[in-house]
Amino acid sequence: MKYVAVWWLASVATLAGVGPALAWGGTGHRWIGRAAIETLPDDLPTFLRTKAARDAVGELSREPDRSRGSGKAHDSDRDPGHFVDGDDDGRLAEGPLLTALPPTREEYETALRAVGATSWKIGYLPYSIVEDWQQLKKDFAYWRADDGGARHTSDPAHRAWLEADRAEREQQILVDIGTLSHFVGDGSMPLHVTVHFNGWGPYPNPNGYTTSPVHTPWEGTYVRLNVPYDAVLSRVGTFQDCSCPIEQRAGAYLATTLATVIPFYELEKSGAFREGGGKGLAYTADRLAAGATELRDEIVLAWRASEADTVGYKPMISVADIEAGKVDPYDSLYGGD
Repeated sequence: MKYVAVWWLASVATLAGVGPALAWGGTGHRWIGRAAIETLPDDLPTFLRTKAARDAVGELSREPDRSRGSGKAHDSDRDPGHFVDGDDDGRLAEGPLLTALPPTREEYETALRAVGATSWKIGYLPYSIVEDWQQLKKDFAYWRADDGGARHTSDPAHRAWLEADRAEREQQILVDIGTLSHFVGDGSMPLHVTVHFNGWGPYPNPNGYTTSPVHTPWEGTYVRLNVPYDAVLSRVGTFQDCSCPIEQRAGAYLATTLATVIPFYELEKSGAFREGGGKGLAYTADRLAAGATELRDEIVLAWRASEADTVGYKPMISVADIEAGKVDPYDSLYGGD
């Protein structure tokens, strides 16, 4: 594995001064999206549990990175959504704890400004995850409404429209899962949840951790060269439901990732990432699998929560009533205007 060692050292040297790094490269995000879909349980809709859906989500997981460079307003607003700079004690700029975040970005911004920081500087990754999960839950609610309405309506024209809308919703669900996959994947990458995001930085460093820019060479080419998909898939964990709000779950997930930062720097110091396998590969595959596991669990939870959701607007209609055949949702979904 001399090639990997030489490449690692060369990459670190040439990446000094590079701007904000991506979280995982294309390979890492692709593996996370695919593994999550491949391990979905049988109670989710069939269209999601196909090879085509798996491959689509794997590719769509890369989109929030591929859209970078679109323009100053676009990038300056969206780039901070990929990370959050947690201190060693789990606080953000001596303000809120990752495990006790305010419920909205407005309140988060207010809390950060109270300690002299902003979400544009500290990052707002937890809210990227929460907002995209909430969108997926609503996507599933509309899919249920289309599906239930098509099964129960007595009007052939309504049925045809609802079935067509369901097919379009399926494509939108894949896109939105891809977006959620990206940010959940960012959250499994330890250097995206810490102030030590690209080398230890200007902080007390009694253990002598590297201050070189190690972020991009590890998350990108190291993964592509050394971490096969099966190594990630085989590590995906069992489903876990915290029975807690998504805001609490997202914060706890990122706090768990934060606890893996020092192990990363210990491995880097030992030279583990200059080898093609061993402890470096195992650690990296574990982190990717953690992202796939969390994504899979969040998809399942969004699906299950959608059963109790509503669709439409003025009036809102209960998904449960539609699925029970109590109401034809066509007028509400098609639009009464």
